[in-house]
Amino acid sequence: MNPFKFGVLVDDEFFTDRNDELKEVQWTLNSENHLILISPRRFGKSSLVAKAVKASGRPCISLNMQNMLSVDDFASKLLRELFRLYPMERIKHLMSHFRIVPTVSTNPVTNGVDVSFQPVINSMVLLEDAMSLIEKVSTENKRLIVVLDEFQEILNIRTGLDKQLRSIMQEQEHLNYVLLGSQESMMAEIFERKKSPFYHFGKLMHLDKIPYDDFKEYVSARLPSKGEKDLNGIVEEILDFTSLHPYYTQQLSAQVWDMMTYENLTDGVVWEAISKIVRTHDLDFERLWLNFNRTDRSIMISLSKGFNPLQNRQVATSTSFSGIKRLMKAGYVIRVNDYEIEDPFFKEWIIRFCN
Repeated sequence: MNPFKFGVLVDDEFFTDRNDELKEVQWTLNSENHLILISPRRFGKSSLVAKAVKASGRPCISLNMQNMLSVDDFASKLLRELFRLYPMERIKHLMSHFRIVPTVSTNPVTNGVDVSFQPVINSMVLLEDAMSLIEKVSTENKRLIVVLDEFQEILNIRTGLDKQLRSIMQEQEHLNYVLLGSQESMMAEIFERKKSPFYHFGKLMHLDKIPYDDFKEYVSARLPSKGEKDLNGIVEEILDFTSLHPYYTQQLSAQVWDMMTYENLTDGVVWEAISKIVRTHDLDFERLWLNFNRTDRSIMISLSKGFNPLQNRQVATSTSFSGIKRLMKAGYVIRVNDYEIEDPFFKEWIIRFCN
């Protein structure tokens, strides 16, 4: 079986290092504090938290705020998660105090529970009751963990939702909130701006790239052994290309493993694997490129060449800065030490076809 896994939550032998970060998350969950975890997309935030929650043995609700269409949709999905964790009779009893009683039905396809509300004027009533129910099922000895991924999206669901949500959370006990975010500027606005309702809400933690030596050891131990010298060179090529990005390192390593195992390739295997992945995603990359405006394309080309787009004399600095912010919000550009293209395969496609 291919020992590299990407695109889904990973655990056990697929989990890469992160031992120090895992301990830090576990320590926070063992306290009465909340955790704010920030990193670019696909750095492994969700897998890290899932592993810590699993080790705790405690019940957990996990929602992605990008999937919330409205406040009442948020309330419905919170209740649906509660029905997944607790017996229906217990939840239905506690729901008898709701100001607006939801419709609860069993889904024969998923074998789960669907929850819906009739349209109301003040949807915050629905969320307040749902959040109140979360607190009621949680106990001091078995505290509920509530994970809200892409938490910065609360600013887009409804104006003022952050203030209303904070007023509810500050009254709750025996709960640990874990709030994840990939948009660093928006997360900083929520948790580090003094006038924000969530200012200093919990422990702030940034997830960086996995250290080079740790990642090298992880990849080396899983690739087919073709001689120590050849293997070292292959692993170094992989890590240099991906710049230690966790997701893309797993993706490229998986492709290299396939080619080494099933095609018996060694010489040039990394660049053969890169070329295959780039060809596979050619139409996707072309579609993305066609949707970029001229400023975005100029920035992406500069980054693909290793240049700082803010120093491009052909484009005004203010225009470049606005473009970078836009591309970061869309997830195409990240900033760890410097600005860089998030997807190294997209970067390679730009180098090959757009320069």
